Amino acid sequence: MKLSQSIPEVDTHTHTVISGHAWSTVTENAAEAAAKGMKGICLTEHGPGVPGGAPVFAPHSQLMIPETVGGIRIYKGMEVNIMDIEGNLDIPEKQLQYLEFGIASFHAGGSTGIVAGTEAQNTEAYIKTLQNPWIDTIGHADEPRVPCDLEAVVLEAGRLGKLIELNNKRVPSGDTTGTRAEQYALLCKKHNQRVCVGTDAHFHTMIGDASRMLAMLERIDFPPELIVNLTMERFEGYLQERKERLKAFNI
Repeated sequence: MKLSQSIPEVDTHTHTVISGHAWSTVTENAAEAAAKGMKGICLTEHGPGVPGGAPVFAPHSQLMIPETVGGIRIYKGMEVNIMDIEGNLDIPEKQLQYLEFGIASFHAGGSTGIVAGTEAQNTEAYIKTLQNPWIDTIGHADEPRVPCDLEAVVLEAGRLGKLIELNNKRVPSGDTTGTRAEQYALLCKKHNQRVCVGTDAHFHTMIGDASRMLAMLERIDFPPELIVNLTMERFEGYLQERKERLKAFNI
């Protein structure tokens, strides 16, 4: 099957009502995933740095959610906020330890009060954040409001054995040639860097719909084997690597 006709077996970037500005529940998201023949979703709620976001203790609270809901594996995660150019996060380490998958993102803008820096400062913040053992990827680093050196981010993720998120919401409709989303994907292809394709779903019908990103990846002849969440087996393999990496940190 062509990439453009595929649905990832695991959606690595999803939100529920706990994020404050999403509109569906865990159960609704899981039901949508099951209806599309998927096998898992990562709960990646916004941290408290986003107005109305999940509380600081959300990672521990997620332990009350069953491992599977409606036959869909629920991976406990967060999309924590990078709060400043020093790479400080809005979720403390004692809570991050409960995550199975961690995304960290800059949500800079008037609504959050988070201020991005220069390209060099933002790049350094992303690199420091990737070095956090609990964080697996940077969310939507190709966001133009937070300029950074995308190649430096790709190279650091590769050095650490982590993933690059390719976010479906960052792909415009129509011609994607020359966009930052394409530049980011081409850098991953150039460096043989593994990626996860996330939908950033804020409503259940968005679950698994990475069609814009996958169509773009097909157009640039991106190697499907580098898309870790295209199959559950491959994603589980990454999570096993994650466990081994954390052991190396003695945590």
